[in-house]
Amino acid sequence: MHKGLTIGKYSVPFPLIQGGMGVRVSGHRLAGHVALNGGIGIIATAGLALNSEHYTGKNYFAADRQALIDELRKAYEIAPDGVIGVNCMVAVTNYDDVVKASCEAGAKVIICGAGLPLNLPGLTIDYPDVALVPIVSSVKAAELIARKWQKAYQRLPDAVVVEDPDTAGGHLGEKLENIGTGEYDQYATVRGVKDYFRQKWNVEIPVIAAGGVWDRQDLEFALEQGADGVQMGSRFVPTVECDADDAFKQAYINCRQEDIGLIMSPAGLPGRAIKGNIAQIRQRDLDANLRCPSGCLKKCAYKTEQERFCIVHALDRAQKGDMQTGLVFCGSNAWKADRITTVKEIFTELFPLAERAAG
Repeated sequence: MHKGLTIGKYSVPFPLIQGGMGVRVSGHRLAGHVALNGGIGIIATAGLALNSEHYTGKNYFAADRQALIDELRKAYEIAPDGVIGVNCMVAVTNYDDVVKASCEAGAKVIICGAGLPLNLPGLTIDYPDVALVPIVSSVKAAELIARKWQKAYQRLPDAVVVEDPDTAGGHLGEKLENIGTGEYDQYATVRGVKDYFRQKWNVEIPVIAAGGVWDRQDLEFALEQGADGVQMGSRFVPTVECDADDAFKQAYINCRQEDIGLIMSPAGLPGRAIKGNIAQIRQRDLDANLRCPSGCLKKCAYKTEQERFCIVHALDRAQKGDMQTGLVFCGSNAWKADRITTVKEIFTELFPLAERAAG
């Protein structure tokens, strides 16, 4: 029997966090049902404004905040007692506001990637019960965050997610030239982060493995290698409950291993996606003579130079079912998807006692 997972003040029966997938791929439905089944459900906060009733085309940041509050409320309607959190990208312009709105709306866990969340405890100071979880790809990054948090806020992370840039989907926290060289050792990093907190700070915090976890064998391997839990994103896309359009889910089922690769995001970070239509995405924005429509990223090559394409709108179009000019982020295992399943079926496969435990 698997032991569950405790992050800060929150415990779940199964050591699984569902990865945050924007834009609105992991919204309230997916996060709510993962929480309902005994994992930690995560709403991706990036770009929620775009597909919301609050957006007029001119009020991106106000609509973003309101849409996030709605999304958390609806997730808790599905799983009133569940552990539901958010994924906040440090790279977004309204990062501070998104973190604060998440706390106000009842997020129990805040996971932060796409940059180092050095000021996160300061933003959540009025909500000491909210668990804070940075995403790192190196022991060095974990050390940097811990030293800064402890010095400035007398606080350490409640858990750390170690993301494998060689397998994870979406934006990756590593330089393009270092990805896929075969040199990165995810589980050495997991154990290194654990040892660092144990030796330097005398605390045991959960370290979560993210990237490349698809089935029960991957899960068992991660736990054997020293991870306290796993974060899984791509596996939950081809489910009934995933918030993306059916065409988005079908793209996972249809894609082959060689269709998945790295792109450069205008945010200045590499990302893993189904890469066949990148030229069409760029051409669409050129044909429309699109300028930066929302200013969503602090640093963006499209905003300043019109390089590449507007990523938040490309992700939004994909979520709504546009497979021609929409960007489909995915992990390296997305090609393994062969059918639409349910969140409950995934939990039952990963944790064979899940039916009895959840029943």
